[in-house]
Amino acid sequence: MKIRRTESFVKDYRRLPAEIRGQVDKQLEYLIRDHRYPSLRVKKLRGTDKFEIRISKGYRLTFRYADDVLELRRVGSHDILKKEE
Repeated sequence: MKIRRTESFVKDYRRLPAEIRGQVDKQLEYLIRDHRYPSLRVKKLRGTDKFEIRISKGYRLTFRYADDVLELRRVGSHDILKKEE
């Protein structure tokens, strides 16, 4: 599986505290290995082709699958879901 990071994801990731970036990296490893891993708590975003995973109590990551590509879209506080297009 190929992984693509949107510009928004890269900008969001750089703004995160170091501790949260470490948690993002760990959750991404789980996502790549098995998208059903329990701690990810994968949920489909209503009315879209996108999904969210839980990074911590207050942080989320959004992604979508397209043609064998895992596209990482946004990452940040729970409010990031409101910015997802």
